[in-house]
Amino acid sequence: MNRNVIVSCAVTGSGDSVGKHPAIPVTPEEIATAAIEAAKAGAAIAHIHVREPDSGKPSRRVELYREVVERIRSSDVDVIINLTTGMGGDLFLGPDNEPMNFSAATDCVGMMERIIHVEELLPEICSLDCGSFNYGEGNYVYISTPNMLEQGAKRLQEIGVKPELEVFELGQLSFAKHMLTQGLLDSPPMFQVCLGIRWAAEANTASFKTMVDALPEGCNWGGFGVGAMEMPMVAQAVLLGGNVRVGLEDNLYLEKGVFASNAQLVERACNIIQLMGCSIQTVAEARDTLGLKDLS
Repeated sequence: MNRNVIVSCAVTGSGDSVGKHPAIPVTPEEIATAAIEAAKAGAAIAHIHVREPDSGKPSRRVELYREVVERIRSSDVDVIINLTTGMGGDLFLGPDNEPMNFSAATDCVGMMERIIHVEELLPEICSLDCGSFNYGEGNYVYISTPNMLEQGAKRLQEIGVKPELEVFELGQLSFAKHMLTQGLLDSPPMFQVCLGIRWAAEANTASFKTMVDALPEGCNWGGFGVGAMEMPMVAQAVLLGGNVRVGLEDNLYLEKGVFASNAQLVERACNIIQLMGCSIQTVAEARDTLGLKDLS
C-alpha cells in the first residue's frame, strides 16, 4: 500500500474512565497537554471533550473548552482541533412505570446549546453525532434528532466549521447522506465510522466494510473501534482505505493490564500504518485533504 493516512487522537472522552485509569486527562491543562503530546507523536487531529476539574465528570462549560483551546493554540505545536458537540444528548428514563419520566441523570439540550462553544472558539472541526440510539445498559438513550442535525449542520456551514459526521450504524449514515443531498454539508464531507459502542455497529470486519461501502463517493473518512478492538480496527481502516482514530476516549490499555497514554496509542497506530506500507499525514497535509477553512 502506498498512501498517506490521517491519525486522530480522542484524548479524554466523556465516559466513566477516570476511576478506571490513573492518568485520564481531566483539567484543561491536562487535556491540552495530552493533545499536544499526541500531536508530537504523529496525530494531525485532536478530538476534545472537557471534564469538571474537581470531579472528572463530563462537562459542557464553555470556559473549560476555551482554556483547552487557548493552551493548544498558544503552544509551539500545530494540531487540528476537533471539539465534540456530543454533550447534552443524554436521556435517562426513570423507573419503569406509567408514564416513564426522565431521571435526574438526564442532560438533554437543543442543538444550538450543544454547539455554543464551537460558535465562540471556531475550531477547524467539530463532531456531529448523526442519530439517536440506545447507548450502553439500562434506560440510557442518546438523542440526536433529524431537526437537531439539520439545524446544527446549517449553523456549522454558516460559521465555516467542518462537521465530522460520526455514524454509529447504517441509518445514521443514510441520514448524513440525506443532509449532503440537501446542501447542508460542504464537499468533501468528513465521516467517522464508530464501531463497538453498545448498542451500535459491532467492531468487526463485516460491519466496518458494510459501513464503508455505504459512504458517499468522494468523502473523507476514518474509523475506530473501542476497547481491545482499537488497534485491530486501525489495521482494518488502513486496509479499507481510510484514516484512523485512537486515544483514551476509546481504549485505556496498551496491552492487557498495561495502561496507555494518548501518545503511546498514537505511536502504536503510526507503527501499524507504516508497517502496512503507508505514511502518516502531516497537519498541513491533513488540512489540505479535508478542505479545512482558515478561521483565524
